[in-house]
Amino acid sequence: QLPLLSRPSLGDSSPRTTEGRQHEDSVRAPGGRLLLILLCSLVFSAVYIILCCWACLPLCLATCLDHHFPPGSRPTVPGPLHFSGYSSVPDGKPLVREQCRSCAVVSSSGQMLGSGLGTEIDSAECVLRMNQAPTAGYEADVGRRSTLRVISHTTVPLLLRNYSHYFQQSRDTLYMVWGQGRHMDRALGGRTYRTLLQLTKMYPGLQVYTFTERMMAYCDQIFQDETGKNRRQSGSFLSTGWFTMILALELCEEIVVYGMVSGSYCREKSHPSVPYHYFEKGRLDECQMYLAHERAPRSAHRFITEKAVFSRWAKKRPIVFAHPSWKTE
Repeated sequence: QLPLLSRPSLGDSSPRTTEGRQHEDSVRAPGGRLLLILLCSLVFSAVYIILCCWACLPLCLATCLDHHFPPGSRPTVPGPLHFSGYSSVPDGKPLVREQCRSCAVVSSSGQMLGSGLGTEIDSAECVLRMNQAPTAGYEADVGRRSTLRVISHTTVPLLLRNYSHYFQQSRDTLYMVWGQGRHMDRALGGRTYRTLLQLTKMYPGLQVYTFTERMMAYCDQIFQDETGKNRRQSGSFLSTGWFTMILALELCEEIVVYGMVSGSYCREKSHPSVPYHYFEKGRLDECQMYLAHERAPRSAHRFITEKAVFSRWAKKRPIVFAHPSWKTE
């Protein structure tokens, strides 16, 4: 058996014991210094990361797609922002531009006829229009300027019929096209996407963007979150107005909406009859269209439901419904 090593007493100060202690100290000292260095490095790294995150937080919030932005507010930072939900044709780059301090969102509704609001609309920093709604001949009521036009993929052929007005005379307008399915597929060269690609070749400098697939799914998710209904299962098609309002909430600090009626408007007995589109007089009545779509079981826009959602957003965001004027519900 190995002999047991006896522990020296506390008063033992023999040369052997002192040498042993010095050896222990020489072994422990480098390890202690290394541990201290590691701890200091970790603390320094943590402080550095916290400071960097704090400095970059406003930019991150401004450039990342916040999945809950409609009810809340986005902080603003000076300079251009990257809007990752929109992809340019043909290079696929995100939309980069400064936010608009004030936006006029102009509906295509017959409510705009006789409004005389053209000058007021043009005074906004940015003017957003929808689909093929023209300005020529209606300037007194809807204004002349078009900063951005949100277009359904099904409307692209209608714009081509009057391409000189939309693509030659309005070269400073940014076109934002929404749509799903094979016709909009960028990778496979869908029919609608090829048309947009050809337009950019015919008119160099023309600004054309599409909603990304992620953004389209996001818009569907907002509908479900706000209504409790799955868009596909409920047989609903989102309207161009829906996509325009979501875009405006990202792009604009203040929004004034023209020509959009409230969700209860069409159920009031005294409401006047106006055309569904101000540029298609005598064809379709606006409220008849809204009510028919709301009641349809499948393949319909939910105009009235959407307007009720917009009303709730207006309680938390700077959104004003100017014409006709109506309070949030």
